[in-house]
Amino acid sequence: MRLLDEVLAGRGTDGPRVVDLTGAAGIGKSRLLTELCLRARSRGMGVLRGRATEYERHTPYGLFTDAFADLDPDLLRPGTGPASTLATAASPVLRGIGEGALGGGAAGDGDTGHGSGHGQGQGGRRDGFGGGGAGPREGGAGRAGGEAAAPYTDRFAVHRATARLLAALSRTGSGLLIALDDLHWADPASLELLDHLVRHPPHAPVLIAVARRDRQTSASLAAALTRGVDTGAVLRLGLGPLPERDCVERLAPGLRPARAARLYAASGGNPLYFLTLLQQDGTGARSPLGGLGSLLLDELTPLTPAQRRTVEAVAVLGDHATPELLAELAPGPAGELDATLRALALRDLTRPGPAGSWTLRHPVLRTVVHENADHRSRILMHRTAAEALARSGAPAPVRAHHVEQALTGWDPAGAAVLLEAAALASATAPASSAHWLAAVLRVLPEGPRYAGQRLALMLDRARALSVCGELQAGRDLLAEVIDTVPPHDDSGLRPAAVTLCASLERHLGRYARAEALLRRELSRSPAPPPSDLLALGIELGSSAPHSTPYPTVRADVLRTRELARRLGDGAAEADALALMALGEAYEGGLDAAARYADRADALLETLSDRDLALRGESRARLSAASFYLERYGEAERHADRGLALARRVGPPHILSHLLQCKANVLMSTCRLHPALELVEEAETIARGIGSPDLLALALANKAQVLLASLPPGNPESLAVAEEAAAVAGPRTSWWASLAWCVLGFAALFAGKPERARTAMLRAARPDLSGLQPSMRPLFLEALVTATVAGGDLGSADGWAALATADAQRLGLPTQRASALRSTAQLLAARGRTAEAAEAYARAAGEAARSGATLWEAQSLLLGASLAADGPAEAMWHRGRGLAESGGAHLLTGFADLIRPTAPAPSPPPPPLPGLTPREREISALVAEGLTTAAIAARLHLSPRTVDTHLSHIYRKTGVTTRSALAALTARATPAP
Repeated sequence: MRLLDEVLAGRGTDGPRVVDLTGAAGIGKSRLLTELCLRARSRGMGVLRGRATEYERHTPYGLFTDAFADLDPDLLRPGTGPASTLATAASPVLRGIGEGALGGGAAGDGDTGHGSGHGQGQGGRRDGFGGGGAGPREGGAGRAGGEAAAPYTDRFAVHRATARLLAALSRTGSGLLIALDDLHWADPASLELLDHLVRHPPHAPVLIAVARRDRQTSASLAAALTRGVDTGAVLRLGLGPLPERDCVERLAPGLRPARAARLYAASGGNPLYFLTLLQQDGTGARSPLGGLGSLLLDELTPLTPAQRRTVEAVAVLGDHATPELLAELAPGPAGELDATLRALALRDLTRPGPAGSWTLRHPVLRTVVHENADHRSRILMHRTAAEALARSGAPAPVRAHHVEQALTGWDPAGAAVLLEAAALASATAPASSAHWLAAVLRVLPEGPRYAGQRLALMLDRARALSVCGELQAGRDLLAEVIDTVPPHDDSGLRPAAVTLCASLERHLGRYARAEALLRRELSRSPAPPPSDLLALGIELGSSAPHSTPYPTVRADVLRTRELARRLGDGAAEADALALMALGEAYEGGLDAAARYADRADALLETLSDRDLALRGESRARLSAASFYLERYGEAERHADRGLALARRVGPPHILSHLLQCKANVLMSTCRLHPALELVEEAETIARGIGSPDLLALALANKAQVLLASLPPGNPESLAVAEEAAAVAGPRTSWWASLAWCVLGFAALFAGKPERARTAMLRAARPDLSGLQPSMRPLFLEALVTATVAGGDLGSADGWAALATADAQRLGLPTQRASALRSTAQLLAARGRTAEAAEAYARAAGEAARSGATLWEAQSLLLGASLAADGPAEAMWHRGRGLAESGGAHLLTGFADLIRPTAPAPSPPPPPLPGLTPREREISALVAEGLTTAAIAARLHLSPRTVDTHLSHIYRKTGVTTRSALAALTARATPAP
């Protein structure tokens, strides 16, 4: 309960924001969750409580729909003040997860079998927000999750909107607790949303508590929560058996000691087992059966046929068990249902829930009843439930569960419901979509009559699998489609499958396979139709410049562009031109890249809204090409236009690319706070998709932004960069090389120059082919910095000369600035500080020409550390001002260390505070211009020991070069 107080006091921001309760079935998780809810209410917090259910695991966002049923609808109506804020925050959430898509009632309390908390009495108020089951649940109707026409479409928008909604709800009172029970049964969409909330908790007094059975938890969910434990975001509490005294005194006070001891021994300290044994008979004379299922079945033995049928109907309906539906599933004479329900309640088999609904005492009891019902009777009940829900207007995702359970063979009407549910869930819950498509494929008859439909469904399922991160499964399904469809097929299935399969191979990092697949399809006989040739050609060009050099596919992309022009297909031509612009910009063919980018932009302006909606990837490529051309305004414009499309129609991997494109612009122009928000969103999407290359790229870009936005010495950017390199692994793709380059930058600023040099050489490869040609001076700057820090000035001279030659060839101001900074480091290392300061000033001017404010500020501050007093002060003030306005705390921290003028007179601080005497001694020798070897000889140390001390000095002071350290030492040391 300490966390509740910390969250309310505003002290929980950096501590755990999620409580993870784990344990076996019946151990008391739900009871503890109920107690937490009661204590939260007593502190004035709002409480939302939801529970996942075993047989509805593919109803999208079922867990959160259940929790949000507690919301008072009046809170969400547009108005003024908090109501208006909540209505704005809630709108995309309720559209995304379906306003009341689950319908029906809530569950009773879980593990201990007591009826407090979740579903207190018929129509009871469940928490501080809602009342009486009103609002979204009434009647079991509502809109489907992920309506095709919803303007936000993608599930990641739902994630962000949910975080905003929870934050807004927390501010209507004294904070918010959201309690989620039986998490091991949650649908994939709910688990994705929870994972987002664990990694990006709302910036508000919100605490999330979850309860789950650890042995039934999926590996992905366990990994997500364990990752939260490792980062400190999750507090895990594992529940074990109750001690005998607590078990007896809490659950059966007054029980005779001998009987209590027998029951406790048989239950093993599990409260549910203990209560079930206690209810077997009044004497306790019968020997308990071996398993909990047998014990629960014993409770059903005395029931009348009507009572047994009603219990089975409640098990089939789950949270939909309203009297109206029960009357259809378990028909009988008038008044019999009410009497039956009362009798079942007296036996504590069923319990009342909100809005007149009913539920079984415990989820385990539901499982036992459902699995032991007569097979034909259970199928009939599910079919009847689906029909009744259809008559009440329930959406397809709600009916799909019952339709699937009732399928025993091919049923066109049932398949239509599943296909509608799959279509509605495709954008916001692709895992559910893939599941329902698989259910249809299982019963679809074999034979030529249904062959085309089967292949089309397989293609749709592969798309859904690819979106929800099952890239390998989607690829395998597409391979089956490709092997099945004959080359002469004119349905368009084969080229579509080949194009998508190649895209998945590309995102799995298997570029050679993707290219081979595409070239085989392009060369087949008879040749694909021209429209398919365009799609195949565009995908072939997409393999560059990942691991295939763009020049090797330049001719193919040119042919695709020419074909598009002959066909008058402006959209395809724009796609080809965007590819050409990116390929040339990457390779350093800047004039050609600029021409292609301008032509592609002009063509995009002529397209219809429908065609533009499919051009998100072209916008991403144009944004990236413009960024490499240092046309930052155009790069941001393309990213913004692409984002407006991708947020509506996706697909997610395009959205991630566009977010990173804009983040790169914002970082270079020193707008770091919004850049960080974008890269974190891009990371979330990349993790959901399951693409190693895309995740490595997202983490690398996040590390870059963190590096500039965090103060000196903060280790987070290095940790993220290390993860990016680990995800990239041994691959040699463009994005993998970028991840290793970013690791080099992060290691430099962490005071680890040798680690930085190793990472940069790993990225570059022996022939430097791993370094992007159009940005090679920037990457070589990191290599020069690391090499100078190691005292190897000869090697650093070679890297700096290459950077200068590249920068002159490219003619890009930001790249010239990088080459000048490399030259300045070497000048400073040789004691030519005035020349070095001048080179840094020229670098700042070059960066300013292109609008690269971050690099301008860095160049100014590095120059200020070396310049004479007058120029140093001017450079310092401008550099620090640019850094501070852009949120570059790394640079403001460095600026404060090299402040050229002292504030008010005060007792002088010790030279270089925070350093040990040995570290100050080594800093002084660096200031004298000694190399590592010379310092080692002077102090009778090994060179490795000196390097270790230097790493500590760099980390503590925030500087990354020997020249900057020398300048800092000179300023901190009183003049003789």
